[in-house]
Amino acid sequence: MLCFVSAKSQKWQSGAFTDVKGNRSTGFIRVNSGGKGPIKDEGFIEFKDDEKTNPYKLSASDIRSFVAGKDSFVVAHAPRNEEWSKEETDFVQVVLDEPLKLYAAKGATGGGGGVHFSPGVAMGYGSGGYGGGLGGGVGVSLGGGGGNGGSGKSSKTTYYFGESTADMQRITDANFEDIMVEILGDEEQVVESIKQHKYNLKNIDKLLDYYNKSVAAHKGQPAQ
Repeated sequence: MLCFVSAKSQKWQSGAFTDVKGNRSTGFIRVNSGGKGPIKDEGFIEFKDDEKTNPYKLSASDIRSFVAGKDSFVVAHAPRNEEWSKEETDFVQVVLDEPLKLYAAKGATGGGGGVHFSPGVAMGYGSGGYGGGLGGGVGVSLGGGGGNGGSGKSSKTTYYFGESTADMQRITDANFEDIMVEILGDEEQVVESIKQHKYNLKNIDKLLDYYNKSVAAHKGQPAQ
């Protein structure tokens, strides 16, 4: 199994989760902790109410979403025509919480190793944070590019778009321009740069950084 985990992602972070009934609990969350989850073929997180209480595991089907530090995640199933070989029900990170959302999955998909994340490197994309946005902003650990092959050997970030996880589809070289123009449409200069082919799937991290700085500049705030 391929697993790409940063040292920080294995540590406890302030966070919160929302269960399937809509109840929200705050405390401390750890992802990518290793070991087996409560339910086979599902991703999971560890949660504890405070630093002194014993942690317990929550499977993906137990919750709707969670926030760890500045990173926000929602539960998702593998999109149509794709297969997440380790966990068919897992979490994807909400990079941009717009009407047409941008999601990211870190690690191998479509062939050998499930979906794994390296939270904690928050770039500050977005304005509110999905599911409550502890700490403000939505961040994603970018891997540079997002290959559209399905070899399962790539450690890069794979990006998806959709109005919700139920209809999300992978961003590819073929649909990159149309989709990113729609998602980032509020920033005219950013859109123009996309149309001039200054950005593509391989440097989407730079595009998102540019977008983040553009949004911050218009709001009179320093870019995160």
